[in-house]
Amino acid sequence: MKALAIENYGKKPNFLDFPMPKINNDEVLVEIYAASINPLDTKIRKGELKLLLKYKMPLILGNDFSGKIVEVGTSVTKFKVGDEVYGRPRANKMGTFTEYLSVNQEDIALKPKNLSFEEAASIPLVGLTSYQALHDILRIEKGHKILIHAGSGGVGTFAIQLAKHMGAFVATTASDGADLARSLGADEVINYNEQNFEKIIHGYDAVIDSIGGETLERSFSTVKKDGKVVSISGIPNERFAKENNLGKMKAILFKLASLKLKKLEKEHSVKYTFLFMKHSGHQLEILTDLLEQKNIEPTIDKVFGFEDSIKALEYSETGKAKGKIVIKIK
Repeated sequence: MKALAIENYGKKPNFLDFPMPKINNDEVLVEIYAASINPLDTKIRKGELKLLLKYKMPLILGNDFSGKIVEVGTSVTKFKVGDEVYGRPRANKMGTFTEYLSVNQEDIALKPKNLSFEEAASIPLVGLTSYQALHDILRIEKGHKILIHAGSGGVGTFAIQLAKHMGAFVATTASDGADLARSLGADEVINYNEQNFEKIIHGYDAVIDSIGGETLERSFSTVKKDGKVVSISGIPNERFAKENNLGKMKAILFKLASLKLKKLEKEHSVKYTFLFMKHSGHQLEILTDLLEQKNIEPTIDKVFGFEDSIKALEYSETGKAKGKIVIKIK
């Protein structure tokens, strides 16, 4: 089968031939119809996550997909051949820019009936990230006020809709995507090219950061005492290493690397959490209900053919996309 892969970190991806995947008893074989591109793909390609994830080369890229099941393992009870599914495979089984994928039955859900394969493929990673940030970590409730950075990006476009569904007041940062962010329900949109968000936003319950760096650091002052800041682009801290059983050495490394964030935590009396999204078919089922009820709708910027996957990745790295970039594989 053909797949888009890298042979070394930092190198550009190429199409390579791979053998058909074999499935374990609790896995299904999916013929992939579509996959979506996420900033995570670039970070993995460049080797920026080597401390968190170890992969063998050559490595097939891609972290979420939609498709049709063509084979099921002997222990599979949730799905059957012919089911249309979508999902985010667990980290050690990544590689969705390909024609076929073996994936654990616990990592997938039935595709929302009202979505195309392309629309469904745009959901899993950003949907699970948003749900785990808003529901599991931030515990957003009706009346809470939240700042969601990069409101026209992949995570931002989903998180705004989910936060509004949960009853929150939502502020976001955007520039060219300001109108899109408003159309998705954002109550306040701050043009980061013209305004400093930390001079406008004060006393909020929470922040979701997908930018990192200085933007993350400035976000601490926007949250009230005992509020929370979640980042998918910041630096993992010691608590993250301990909660994920990464060992003493990584705990020490992350503690040292995140000293500035620790200082900001104490200075503003808030809690900082680094979020590395986890696979969950169960949570996808929750999102499926919201999508089928049209409480949340996918936001797609462009769809590329499989043969143009490299162009799609290059476009993603420009940072100009509004919503998701999807690769149509079948």
